[in-house]
Amino acid sequence: MFWNQENGTIREKRRRKKKRAGRYGAAMAAVLWLAGVLAGCGTPAVDSNTKVVLTTGFAKDEIFRIESISCRLPEMMVYLTNSQNQYESVYGPEIWKANAEGVTLEQNIKDTALARIAQIKTMNLLAGEYEVELSEQEAEMAKAAAKAYFSSLNDTEKELMGVTEEVITGLYAEYALANKVYQFIIRDINPEISDDEARTITVQHILIKTYALDGTGARIEYTENAKKKAYKAAKDVLELARQEDADFEQLIEKYSEDNKGTYSFGKGDMEESFEEAAFNLGTGEISDIVETKFGYHIIKCITTFDRAETDANKVKIVEERKKEVFGQEYDTFVKSLTRNLNEDLWDSITFLDDPAVTTADFFDIYGEYFKE
Repeated sequence: MFWNQENGTIREKRRRKKKRAGRYGAAMAAVLWLAGVLAGCGTPAVDSNTKVVLTTGFAKDEIFRIESISCRLPEMMVYLTNSQNQYESVYGPEIWKANAEGVTLEQNIKDTALARIAQIKTMNLLAGEYEVELSEQEAEMAKAAAKAYFSSLNDTEKELMGVTEEVITGLYAEYALANKVYQFIIRDINPEISDDEARTITVQHILIKTYALDGTGARIEYTENAKKKAYKAAKDVLELARQEDADFEQLIEKYSEDNKGTYSFGKGDMEESFEEAAFNLGTGEISDIVETKFGYHIIKCITTFDRAETDANKVKIVEERKKEVFGQEYDTFVKSLTRNLNEDLWDSITFLDDPAVTTADFFDIYGEYFKE
């Protein structure tokens, strides 16, 4: 590719478990909801704009404190255990042996859980700034969801996670309030996007590269002489493409050095020179040679307007605007906050290793009660 690119009965519990593998993507999307919301904010596990102080004086089970709000061990264990079992239900327990550059997947999940809970609690503080609160009905929904989730737990799960129904109610209420303040902040964003702004076109292209990769995957730029040869090759292919009986798809197969021949995209998605040339083509027209950092391209326009892709791009544009508006508010707010991390307690936390602990429905149940 050449461009840049979150109930109670035993019967009900079994039903959820059978559906879990197929619903993994949706369930993890719920877990990572805030990651998506804040992706444009550059928010790591601990915000770079936030003062971090490692201190003593924590309560026995207090993991971190952000201003007046705390995260306790049982809350963290709910997030960690549900994430752990979501992964294991799809990939099996062997997945935890995997690591990247010395960082285990377990540590990655821990860090993600810390980031998500910290963000949710920060957004609850932000809700206070805007005087956003849950309605009585929403508070009752949080209680009902907590009752459903808590009743789905067996005694071992309750004991090892250290949770009570009250703890679960608090987690659901905080999650719902975080969602509500997000919706409040982005409330004035216009969801109407014109066809012209979101217009998506479809093109085919032939790429003659001007770089190579060494044994480690590092990029090596062509010499000037090699670039001249690549340009000559691109000119020869362009001549073939413009012949009356030319089959562009066959030329792609024979000459292109990209692993994909067809792209659908909107404005701002591609490198500027490629995009400008493509958007100036009519249906069926072929460009001159276009240079990008990847090499020399010969572009053929397949359609100047893709209805389905344009509609999908409208959704993407609105979501990007929401993230941008929320990100600006969030980043400004977190600059004033101090976070205190109980480092010793945090480092001691590990996944639960007990076959009786299978709970993975925490976010599924939230979604059932707080339907989007």
